[in-house]
Amino acid sequence: MVNDISGVILAGGDNKRFNGITKSNLVVEGEIIISRMLEVISSIFDEIIIVTNTPEEFTLYTRYAIVSDLFKNTGPLAGIHAAIKASNKKAVFVFAGDMPYLDRDLIMNQIDLYRKSGSRILVPKIANFIEPLHAIYNNSVLNEIESFLTENSNRAVWRFLIMAGADYTQMDETTRSKKAFLNINSPSDIDKL
Repeated sequence: MVNDISGVILAGGDNKRFNGITKSNLVVEGEIIISRMLEVISSIFDEIIIVTNTPEEFTLYTRYAIVSDLFKNTGPLAGIHAAIKASNKKAVFVFAGDMPYLDRDLIMNQIDLYRKSGSRILVPKIANFIEPLHAIYNNSVLNEIESFLTENSNRAVWRFLIMAGADYTQMDETTRSKKAFLNINSPSDIDKL
């Protein structure tokens, strides 16, 4: 078990393309996405945090810490902030709540790279595509996130990564890695699965 990093699922978002239905609660291959995710990460992390602004939707998962954004309506960076605030660990491994195919071995490899790198933020990159919501954030960036959320109107995570000097780890573009980073953006994505 990893005991120095919290596993975090960002289960919030506007979900506009799904008429407000929380994507973490969608069913893929007969199983709720968040249940699929928890099955993988609960075998890795001894502390798991679910970040959601609708905790009433996650009453099945009360054995995990459930927290809400302190900065409302400011996007996923506010979820990362809430997770760091709630974590009892040195870092958080953040996962978007709509990733049904998390891969345990890839996650463990990313943790190993993070520990060796000395990075404050380590984000995987496949070709030119970065995945900031499958990334590790050291709790030392908390104050920088708060300042960024307070002082900027464009609160895109990628903009924060540039400002904070995030490090990137290049990953091979394989069927396995592409599947692990797959997220559900629209109803048609569910149909494709």
